[in-house]
This record gives sequence, structure tokens and C-alpha cells, in this order.
Amino acid sequence: MGKPKAPTPPDPAKTAAAQTGTNIGTAIANQTLGNVNQVTPDGALTYDQTGTKKWTDPTSGKIYDLPTYTATQTLSAGQQAIKDQTDKASLNLATLASGQSARLNDLLGRPVDLSGAPAAGDPSKIGLPQYTNYITGPNLQTDIGNTGSITKSYDADIDTTRYENALMERMNPQLERSRAALETQLANQGLQPGSEAYNRALDTATRQENDARIGVVLNAGQEQSRLAGLARDKATFENAAQGQNFQQALAAAGFGNDAKQQTFQNANTTTAANNALSDQRFNAQQAQMTAQNNARSQYLNELYAQRNQPINEISSLLSGAQVTGPNFVNAQGVQVPTVDYAGLVNQDYQNRLGAYQTKQAQSGGLIGGLLGFGGQLASLSDKRAKKDIKKVGELKGHGLYEYRYRGKHDDGQRHIGVMAQNVEKKRPDAVSRRPDGLRQVDYGALFSAGRKK
Repeated sequence: MGKPKAPTPPDPAKTAAAQTGTNIGTAIANQTLGNVNQVTPDGALTYDQTGTKKWTDPTSGKIYDLPTYTATQTLSAGQQAIKDQTDKASLNLATLASGQSARLNDLLGRPVDLSGAPAAGDPSKIGLPQYTNYITGPNLQTDIGNTGSITKSYDADIDTTRYENALMERMNPQLERSRAALETQLANQGLQPGSEAYNRALDTATRQENDARIGVVLNAGQEQSRLAGLARDKATFENAAQGQNFQQALAAAGFGNDAKQQTFQNANTTTAANNALSDQRFNAQQAQMTAQNNARSQYLNELYAQRNQPINEISSLLSGAQVTGPNFVNAQGVQVPTVDYAGLVNQDYQNRLGAYQTKQAQSGGLIGGLLGFGGQLASLSDKRAKKDIKKVGELKGHGLYEYRYRGKHDDGQRHIGVMAQNVEKKRPDAVSRRPDGLRQVDYGALFSAGRKK
């Protein structure tokens, strides 16, 4: 078997030119399919090719004829009749407006005459209310002066000794005469001093004398009570007189204070009335000014309305109703998918390159035998196609793993090799993609197998 020859890479310029031609053809087909003629109750929309435009591909220099289309909108008979009548009415209104617009020269040439407008209110003629300050409160009498002192006690401790002594001095001579007479009588009766009858008679006389002295003491106490009552009555009278003087002074002070308070209230009431009158006068002036301004505004509004009415009428004549065109639906154009010509060319190259790399891998028996690939240098190494993965070592800086293939790639054997995702990070030139999208590793390129030193 001879040495395989690498396939020739596709020419980018030819591939691009072919892709451009395919795209232009597809675009023309899509445009033709999208130009859908529409017919509605109000009209129709039709597309017609009315010419072509030349376009030169800047890459290849090839000239293409691109078709151009014209869209024509046609009203139905009824809508066309309405449009004709509307155009005629619009023309009539425009003619009338043109004639009436000549009045605007005279109307706008005359300034608005405000000479007849009522005068506006003059705020400077309204004076602010002048308020009167309230007077301060009166100085009330809080002291009624000295109305005399109240007698708090009277002399009730009167000595009764002199009354008793006076009564005793008057009564003792009589008692002594009575005792002497009794003793003479007893002696005349033959009673001897010390006898029982004699002592009994003296005892009776002694008790009578004591009763007389006790009566003197009682009389002295009654005199003392009488004198104390007189002193008490005197103090009560004096205190009553002092209380009457105090009540009269208090009443006089209260009357004076009431008079001052009444005078104060009268003055403040008058002040409040004057201030309210000032407010009323101020409000009346404001109301009068507002009435003047309202009258002026009403006059000006009527004047402006009279001036604007002709202008509004002419503007209305100049504005006309528009005919509503037919409503067309958005046609669902059929899109022809663009062929990825460049992708197909590149895929064909990748397939041929893969076949070449496979032949190259078969010639690398040294590494293939070492790693157990049966002589293949380019082998399926995508991690997604493997299972039961276990790292077993490294070779020239690349990790070696023992694994089995998944699904349709499973041949029932365990293999040893690298992971394409890991190799792609360091040596992307040694990794390629298979037609099914999975990665494969060129072990010859990875380990420089078969290269001459």
C-alpha cells in the first residue's frame, strides 16, 4: 500500500462565489414567493416585475440580474366612486375656503379693539384693613387694707380671793357672835364643855359655819363666771364688728374690680367690632374688584369669539375627510431555506481529511501498539463517548485513561488513551471533529510519530 496523499483544501474564493450565487438565487425565489397578490372587498393589491438591476459580486466580479417589482393598489368600484365624490367635495370646500380666506386679510389686519372693555379692578385702591390693638387688662385691687385686729382671747382668769375675803370679813363677826351666844346658851343650860351634848351642839354650829363659808365660795365663783361672760361678750362684739368691717371692705374691692373688668370687656368688644368692620370693608372692596375683572373677562371672551369664529369656519372648510384605503392582510410568504454550500464543501473536505488521517494513523503502528488502538493514530477520544473512565498514568505530559466506549461505539473491550477535551487545551492541532460531531485525536501528531528528526 502506497503512502496516502492529503486531500486538497477547498478554494475559499470559489466556495464564497458559489455560496453567493446560491444565496442570491434563494433570495430571488423568496421575494417572488412573498409578492402575494391580494383582493379585498375594498380593492386589490398586485405585484408586477417591471425591470431588473445589475449587481456585481465584489469577491468574484460576477454580475447578477436582480428583478425589481411594482406594487399597484386599485380601489373597488364603490370605493372609487366614493373617492371621486370626496375629491370633488374637497375641491369645492377648498374653493370656498380660498374665497373666504380673502376676508382674513381685512379681519387680521384690524387689531382687536379693547376700548369698550370694562375697566379692570385696581388692586392699589384696596387698602389693607387697619386693626386696633386690644388694650391690656386692668390692674385689679388685690388688697383691702387693715380692717382691725380680731380678739383671739379674753381675760377669764379672775381671782375670787378678794370676793371671798370680803364676804368672809362681813360674815365672820356674825359667826363669832353666833358661836359666843351658843356657848353662853349652853353654859346657861348647864352643859359643860367636853360633854356629849355640848360637843354635839358645837358640831352642829361648826357645820353651819362651814356651809356658810362654802356658800361664800360659791357666790365668789358665780361672780367670776359673770365677769368672764361679760369679757366674752365684749370680745364677740368686737370681733363681729371687725368681720363686718372686713366684709364691707371686701365688697367694696369686688365692686371696684367688677367695674374695671366690665370697662375692659366693653373696650375689647368695641375693638373687635371695629376690626370686624375693617375686614368687612376690605372683603367688600375685593368682591367689587372681582366683579369688575369678571365683567372685563366676559367682554374679552365674547370679543375674541367674534373674531375667531370666521377663522374657525375657514379652517373647517380647509379640512376634509380622507378616504380609507383597503386593508390588506400580511401574506405568509414561503421561505426557501438557503443552502450552506460552503459548509457542505468544508464538510466534504473534513471527511476526506478524516480518511487521510485514518490512513496515517494506521501507519503509526508503534504508538498504536503501545496504546492498544490496533495501529490507528486518529481515534475517537471524546469524553462523551466513554464510560467507566479510570486514570492509569501519563505519557509526555498527557494523561492516560482506561475506559470503555458507550453505545454503538462499544466493542466489548477496554482501551487506554487520552481525553480529547484535555488534549485540545494544549494541542488543538492534534484534535479534530468527526462527522457526528465527536472529537478524535491524531496520536501521530500528538506524539510526533513517524516524523524524521
